[in-house]
Amino acid sequence: MRYAPTNGWLKIGRSQISHLPSHIYIIAIFAIMKIKVGFGFDVHQMKSGHPFVVGGVTLDHHAGAFGHSDADVLAHAICDAILGAANLEDIGYHFPNTDDRWKGANSLDLLRHCIKLIKEKGFELGNIDGMLCLEAPKIKPYIPQMKKNIAEAAGISVEDVSIKATTNEQMGFIGREEGVVAYAVCLLEKTNY
Repeated sequence: MRYAPTNGWLKIGRSQISHLPSHIYIIAIFAIMKIKVGFGFDVHQMKSGHPFVVGGVTLDHHAGAFGHSDADVLAHAICDAILGAANLEDIGYHFPNTDDRWKGANSLDLLRHCIKLIKEKGFELGNIDGMLCLEAPKIKPYIPQMKKNIAEAAGISVEDVSIKATTNEQMGFIGREEGVVAYAVCLLEKTNY
């Protein structure tokens, strides 16, 4: 039996992969799965007296992220990663800050809507890896609840959600606590092809 890549994908049927040599088997699995990777980024200004919502959790802090919705920087980065992986524009396209429907919106509801959009396009979410960059407050005590909230909204297992945090070593606008940044990466699998 002969296997040849076509347009970057190995064109074989699912029933044929068990007969492949082991080193090609792995490549064939990825070719059949048609996986997509997405990257998301978000930044929000911090303002005194605003609630600070991250991953659906309201943090105990003197200042919070300011934005059109609840300004959940982590949920926004995750939404952008998911939309990007499915080639569905970005969060600003779907939830513009010029539309009053999204004013004060719960960002986990935005995430649920993004999941609906990718499912309509034939994708399933595999996992999420999120990173927060802020000086304060310390995030570690909040991470388990953030993971639970994100997993529930995204329809995946808590084990498939990773959330980490770091500081900016007191440098720049993050170091001065003027803003907060989040990055996210996700994996999508095409389910109807």
